[in-house]
Amino acid sequence: MTAPLNREELKKKREKYIVPSVKQLYADPPHIVKGKGQFLYDETGREYLDMFAGIVTVSVGHCHPKVTQRTVDQLQQLQHTSTVFMTQPMVDLAEKLAEIAPGDLCKSYVTNSGTEANEAAIQMARHATGRFEVIALEHSYHGQSHLASSLTANTNWRPETPPAAGVVFAANAYCYRCPFKKTPDNCSLECARDVERVIQTQTSGKPAVMIAEPIQGVGGAITPPDDYFKEVKKILEKYGVLFIADEVQTGFGRTGKHMFGITGWGVQPDLMTMAKGLGNGLPVGAVITTAEIADKSQRQVINTFGGNPVSAATACAVIETILEEKLMDNCRVVGDYLMEGLKDLQKDYPIMADVRGKGLMIGVELADENKTPLAKETARVVELAKDNGVILGKGGLWGSVLRIKPPMSITRDNVDTCLKVLRKALDVVAKVPV
Repeated sequence: MTAPLNREELKKKREKYIVPSVKQLYADPPHIVKGKGQFLYDETGREYLDMFAGIVTVSVGHCHPKVTQRTVDQLQQLQHTSTVFMTQPMVDLAEKLAEIAPGDLCKSYVTNSGTEANEAAIQMARHATGRFEVIALEHSYHGQSHLASSLTANTNWRPETPPAAGVVFAANAYCYRCPFKKTPDNCSLECARDVERVIQTQTSGKPAVMIAEPIQGVGGAITPPDDYFKEVKKILEKYGVLFIADEVQTGFGRTGKHMFGITGWGVQPDLMTMAKGLGNGLPVGAVITTAEIADKSQRQVINTFGGNPVSAATACAVIETILEEKLMDNCRVVGDYLMEGLKDLQKDYPIMADVRGKGLMIGVELADENKTPLAKETARVVELAKDNGVILGKGGLWGSVLRIKPPMSITRDNVDTCLKVLRKALDVVAKVPV
């Protein structure tokens, strides 16, 4: 193996050959060449604690031995066929998904990504209902294709060309910035009831489906109240509208207690999409639904790389590892410890305006006393944390939310390291103008 380029050489090469719309997270990006467990390493050998997991994707740790070996074994046996040929890994994966999915979700369409899974789920819902319109939530993110970006209510990721038709948006359950100016003391779930207002005023009265993330990921870990989705589901059922839970980021135990995030809200979706953590870094996604809904879609579809034997075999190993290593429990226990540490840190740094999330899907919104988003400060914290060996993400509509979503295998010691580095960064940002 040839020695990796130094970061300046790679940066120049990237600028020459990669389209400019593919942006960097950092102003001064490291050159990442290796990953192991919850750590990343640059070309100089420097170690970084990864608290962002490749955008909430590395679920069981970088280069997990069991998962990697299963990938290699499958790669050496059969690399590719496409969905028009019968292979066992795709069917094995669909069987495992049926075993762990809530309720009577039992039939899957395996794809390359969450974007594709969301597209397929919308299509299935339209076929099953004979309707067309789709409800999504403000601040949502559902992918980068034309339809998926049209379902996304975040100007940073919306299509610049005319969006897909038939998509309307309801208010999201953004408690810190409640769109109805309520507080937890006087909240009457108007955000949930807004779904009915949207159905009555922005649709034909007969939408096909609503899609929502249990916790909004790119939106900034926006976490609804406990009864939010129950109220939404009642409204949807009243109008005969199906419900898609987009579990691309919340899925596979990340929120703790449950394999899928929506279960924590006591709601049974009609369709569920997933990706990211399912493949631990390999490209794979899926939509799972009921036999009744699946059987409404009889027209042939083909996906060249969907259900790829290598990705499917890897995904099976990932699910097995999550269960064998009790990573769901680890998300709950270590996630609670992380949340407590962040709440303690918040007492010393008022710019940590809101700390929210579940398990190991946590967001920290930086804002001033008037709730003005502090985007520059957030970017500075992320940069300083990287300089001190910790990888954090950022997101939210204004880029003012720290996204802390590490591999699900992290330890309390890792949390202590993260909190120490975060304190050091906040100490600089809170005192020095950005």
